[in-house]
Order: sequence, then structure tokens, then C-alpha cells
Amino acid sequence: MASERRSKTRETYHAGTTDDDEAPWADLEVTVPTNRDHASVVALVECALVELTHEAVGAVFVSRQVGRSTRTQYVAGDDVGEQFQKRHFDDRLGWHETTVPRRTVRDELITQLTRSHSTSAERPSDEAASEPDTFAVKPVRDLRTP
Repeated sequence: MASERRSKTRETYHAGTTDDDEAPWADLEVTVPTNRDHASVVALVECALVELTHEAVGAVFVSRQVGRSTRTQYVAGDDVGEQFQKRHFDDRLGWHETTVPRRTVRDELITQLTRSHSTSAERPSDEAASEPDTFAVKPVRDLRTP
């Protein structure tokens, strides 16, 4: 219990400090499933949303399943961070883009980050070990686009 508190304190301190040449959003990356509690996931998502509205960055969630990969990107729109462009790519279906409100982005990211990993029946064990689902904040220029 005490070691868990120290770990959380260390994570909180690390998240609040950056090197001079490192962007504040550079360490916003997690794999799913995550060992973070619900409140920590909500805080991470809120932090990501703030960065999306203040920097030229996008949030990316990549999900991998047997024979299929999906990528969902969220980029802030022009109206003060209340609307986001959602770009969804599915290996089988291609790209689909839509505009969604901030609340939807928040809810979708929290759901994606708090879900458990795909079951072993859905993934080969070597794929599950080598390529987990991921969430990250990246510069818009580094996002894949249609």
C-alpha cells in the first residue's frame, strides 16, 4: 500500500515536470489494459483533452485484434475545444471521419482506457504480448491520415 502511494506520487510529480526540450504532452501514452485506477484514467483523459485544445496534437487509440487493427484519432476543432474531428480507420472498412462533441471524446477515451484486454481467444498469445492496444498524444503532423 505504501509503495503504491509512492509510485502514484512519483507518477504525479513526473507528469507535472518536463525537460526544457520535452513537450508537456510527450509522456501521455499508455497501453491497455492499464493498471491505473478509474480516477487516474479520467485525469489522464482530461489532461489529453486540454493538450488537444492548446497544442497542435491529436489523441490516438490503436486497437489490435486477430486479423484486424483499428485506429481512432481525435483532433480539436476550431470552436474553442468543444468540437473534435474523429477519424476512425479500420483495416477492413477504411477511413471514416465525423465531428463529435468534447463530452463524446471524453467518454469514448475513458471507456477505451478502462476496458480489459481482449481475451486470449481473440488474440494469439504472441500478438497479445508484442502489440497491446495503445493510447498516445502525438503531433498532428505525425498522425496518419486518409
